Amino acid sequence: MAILPIRTLPDPALRQKAKRVRNIDGSINRLIDDMIETMHAEPGRAGLAAPQVGVPLRVIVIDQPEAEDIVIINPKIVRRKGERILDEGCLSFPGYFGRVTRAEKITVKGRDRTWKEVRIRADGLLAQVLEHEIDHLNGTLYVDHLGSMDELRKIEPEEPQD
Repeated sequence: MAILPIRTLPDPALRQKAKRVRNIDGSINRLIDDMIETMHAEPGRAGLAAPQVGVPLRVIVIDQPEAEDIVIINPKIVRRKGERILDEGCLSFPGYFGRVTRAEKITVKGRDRTWKEVRIRADGLLAQVLEHEIDHLNGTLYVDHLGSMDELRKIEPEEPQD
């Protein structure tokens, strides 16, 4: 496994629409393993999409601190319910966050790394992360949901703890 470099704006790889994965093979499994290792190496991470590491494929991984990480290939949001406004940041636009509107609840379908069809019903943070990572697959970043870049706020470094 390897830690891959995270692409940041204005890298054009972040603006391309990712391609569907047609089947699982060794290269896809290596990509998934590398994405998980990369995600775990980043502070403040919640998930990672393949375009963020320069691979234009529809693959996302999501950190689950108390459970096994989620892997979804060819994810698609099939249902959204409600909306809420919340703070969001991104590994591909580090040092800033902004207030975006996301669904309260979503349902996502796709395939796991064994090519088994999966359906995930999510709310709270998981729903937010799923929407955020699927946006990456479509060439969209959270800053695209802002009215203007003036709405971004800089993340202030934390004060050292005594």
